[in-house]
Amino acid sequence: MEKLFDINEQGHSIRCKLFYDKDPHHAENVVLILHGFGSNKDLKSNSKFGERLIAKYKNYAAIAFDFPAHGTDARKKLTVAECLGYIQVVLDYAKEKMQAQNVSVYATSFGGYLILKYIAEQGNPFIKIALRAPALQIYHSLWHRLTEDEQHKISKGKEIMWGFERKMKISKDFFDDLAQGDIQQYEFLDVADNMLIVHGTADEMVDISVSQTFAESNVIELIVVDGADHPFSNPKHMDVAIGKIVEFLGE
Repeated sequence: MEKLFDINEQGHSIRCKLFYDKDPHHAENVVLILHGFGSNKDLKSNSKFGERLIAKYKNYAAIAFDFPAHGTDARKKLTVAECLGYIQVVLDYAKEKMQAQNVSVYATSFGGYLILKYIAEQGNPFIKIALRAPALQIYHSLWHRLTEDEQHKISKGKEIMWGFERKMKISKDFFDDLAQGDIQQYEFLDVADNMLIVHGTADEMVDISVSQTFAESNVIELIVVDGADHPFSNPKHMDVAIGKIVEFLGE
């Protein structure tokens, strides 16, 4: 089953979608679902993931939520710090309100970058960490999608309105945070045994070689999906990814 709800904590109002079996208020195992840049919690693939997870395992639930300035979130400006703050608030909700004994995470693209940054800076509270096409070089991935005019405005300290389905206010500080917070400078060997990366060979935004190098350096299992693009837009590729990730999270 699905349920929409808000978490109102620490000055935030975080729009969430809960996937659960019987009890929406309690689950021993909770998986946080983190979407990519310009995306939102209401993706069909999130519903498919949540449904398969709770159908396969007892006492599991999953929470998808909108990052700042994404989906139905009320904020208009995107900052890295607030994204990390949202992760903390939802994590606390899973542990304290839902009384989860085990919290894992399934993060895609920009969400993958954010969860790795969170772990590098705060430590790892997660039992399992599944990453699909993580944006390990997010600064380069986003900066090179800007027009020259947009790059010029950002460089001059001006804000721009930018995004895909929804336009967000983005400032120089946002890109500075991404540039300075290069995930590849950190080691994740201590959590590697509980981490999985799924990446497609036809990814047009994050070349698979980036994940291959990262996985080799940190001894992380990497599952390669032949022909899959960055969003895994082919339903067959998405089915493979979800199947592998659901299996991994329940091990």
